[in-house]
Amino acid sequence: MAAKTHFLISPPPKPSYLPFYPSPYSFPSKTRSFSISCCFSIKESRDDQTTSSTTANKALESLHVAFAAGGTGGHIYPAVAIADELKLINPTSKFLFLGCPNSMESTAIPSAHFEFKSIPAVQLAWPFFSLQNLVLPYRLIKSIIKCYSLLSKFEPDVVIGTGGYVSFPVCLAAVLKRIKLVIQEQNSVPGIANWLLSLFADLVFVAFNSTVECFPRKEKCVVCGNPVRLTLKGLVSKAVSRLHFFPGLTKMEGSPQEFKVILVLGGSLGANAVNIALLNVYSQLLLEHKNWFIIWQTGVEAFNEMESLVRSHRQLILTPFLHSMDLAYAAADLIISRAGAMTCSEILATGKPSILIPSPNVAEGHQCRNASLMADVAGSRVITEDELDSTTLGTAISEILGDESLLAEMSERALKAAKPDASAEIAKHILSLVKISAVEENQ
Repeated sequence: MAAKTHFLISPPPKPSYLPFYPSPYSFPSKTRSFSISCCFSIKESRDDQTTSSTTANKALESLHVAFAAGGTGGHIYPAVAIADELKLINPTSKFLFLGCPNSMESTAIPSAHFEFKSIPAVQLAWPFFSLQNLVLPYRLIKSIIKCYSLLSKFEPDVVIGTGGYVSFPVCLAAVLKRIKLVIQEQNSVPGIANWLLSLFADLVFVAFNSTVECFPRKEKCVVCGNPVRLTLKGLVSKAVSRLHFFPGLTKMEGSPQEFKVILVLGGSLGANAVNIALLNVYSQLLLEHKNWFIIWQTGVEAFNEMESLVRSHRQLILTPFLHSMDLAYAAADLIISRAGAMTCSEILATGKPSILIPSPNVAEGHQCRNASLMADVAGSRVITEDELDSTTLGTAISEILGDESLLAEMSERALKAAKPDASAEIAKHILSLVKISAVEENQ
């Protein structure tokens, strides 16, 4: 593209330090105009930008995302939250979840309307020097080959691992296929799988600032918070959600403000210590407080036993698993729970006061660290399993529910510490990574 540029040249002023500088009058009195023709590569630049933009848009139109998520809800639900957000931003995206057969993810993922494929499980046994770990290399190689085959058929633009032993072979297969790899770590301290995979990852999403220091490649880390399910963000009213669980509330005496609902979450697999402590105190609590109600998730494995021991009560709901978590959180005034990373993030996002009982059996002490962090940022009451009994639990419940100002303070602190837009931020980073990758491959 040719362009003409006109330069007007007038005599420069005489510098004071040059006595023999030519006089301005020695220049012609009429200013001369010079026309200089020059060529610019504007057209080429615009063409490059258009091509790059087109390439990036095409990459998003045909976006394929594979997830490695399984084992517990703490690994599954963050992946589902990210997938929901990506689908919301980019509706043409296609998703594939990889996990173990006959597992929690094998039912949870199809229920969330995503495609699921099973891979051979490869779990590290403890203690490390165990006979079971002798065949670990063989099982790992077998699983990686299966993952490699599934990824080859699906052809993802990016693979997202949310931790746990399920993610390890999937993400290693992604590295071998040179697919963009993203890791999401929910806990305050990363597990072994995510720590090792972070060495190969393009991006590592973490929930807390302190977690960045735990990874060897800190420049790859992005602090976003934990992705919370979309259903929990648009909570229904407390009144509507309570009627869902306790239809008889309308017939009871007292104002709605006087009713208190306790939500007990033992985690997706249940919590025996929590169930036993509550078993010995629930009847007394409900007897002394006619306006208190309990929604008790026992866990699938413990439900039959608890059902046989807990007598039917109009102020009590007993269930093995809660599918309507949005209604449960909305109905609750106080949450009693293990300290899994995702549960903690959901407590913050919904602004609920909480009593946390961290599991001592979780590898690397994740839950103890999570609970300690929750105590600092949200004022959560922490009871260790060594301290846990019916008296300790009952006292903590009564102290919190009996103090309106404390309830309000804990709720306010939780909401202030929450990062409700984590899933949206993570999704945007992933889409940017895919765009950049597509443009680089096209050049």
